[in-house]
Amino acid sequence: MTDAGSLPTIGSFDDVRRLCRALPVASSRAVEAAAKRQNALTKPPGSLGRLEELALWLAGWQDRAIPSVTRIRIVVFAGNHGIAAKGVSAFPATVTAEMVQNYARGGAAINQLARLLEAELRVVPLSLERPTADFTEAPALSEAECVEAIRAGMDALEPAPDLLCLGEMGIANTTSGAALAAALLGGDGAAWAGRGSGVDEAGLARKRAAIDGGLARHGASTRDPLEALRRLGGRELAAILGAVLGARLGRVPVLLDGFTCTAAALPLAKLAPNALAHCRIGHCSAEAGHRRLIEALGMAPLVDLEMRLGEASGAALAALIVRAALACHSGMATFEEAGVSGKV
Repeated sequence: MTDAGSLPTIGSFDDVRRLCRALPVASSRAVEAAAKRQNALTKPPGSLGRLEELALWLAGWQDRAIPSVTRIRIVVFAGNHGIAAKGVSAFPATVTAEMVQNYARGGAAINQLARLLEAELRVVPLSLERPTADFTEAPALSEAECVEAIRAGMDALEPAPDLLCLGEMGIANTTSGAALAAALLGGDGAAWAGRGSGVDEAGLARKRAAIDGGLARHGASTRDPLEALRRLGGRELAAILGAVLGARLGRVPVLLDGFTCTAAALPLAKLAPNALAHCRIGHCSAEAGHRRLIEALGMAPLVDLEMRLGEASGAALAALIVRAALACHSGMATFEEAGVSGKV
């Protein structure tokens, strides 16, 4: 695993595009060694299903046949959105900062899950006093602001953990996530907008209209993945993209959270084939559009419990499953060690 301190600095979208043209790949040698071990363990081949695949996935990115998930880091990025003024959320924009304080006091769901995992929890507020522009009226961010947020995401890899769980907090960010998905995958507000924090029918109609307004406003510019991110996204979405990119460069496996988090990683998938190979989707959110987004990425969630909280809660829950996968991979006896007859 490469130490995150060696990650390059970026100053423009061109730097991001350049990095995406030469992404590191998983170690085939480590995957082969891990697969050989899996086949020697006291179980029928493949009987642990996706737990076996998770062990091989970890091995490939950590470049060791028996990987580790001792150092788990959960990072929640928080940002405010100008589009919130359009009444697209059931909560006021002030809740973003209030929830950041709740995380600091240990009172949120993610605090409990982090404690259960014995994981490091970092909450990164991103210029909460400066909401993005209303994307129906102007680009949400300038390129410089978007790059600054991407760099903040990359900084979350210092020092490199064994496993990174990503999530977000930001009132109205499901509107930005839906707009980004629509821009890069096709469709409109009706196809991608969900109830988010629990908006009523009138709020859902406003949300759909805002997405359609943003798509109309920015038009063909959003065909470029990074332009779509800066015009329709938010600081926390850009930071997630930066963290995912930094993790890939540092060979750190990543668990993505729900709809907004997955949408934030989507531009990378559009910039480079297999750009998200080091990622797994922690859970399928109950938020409308997440399942469709996951399918478009050709991925599968680890759990589906009808959650829609955000704040990395689904990613953290999935980390428990990753730990279980590794416990079996590293702790089980082989047929030879156990004196058990193998398959004839």
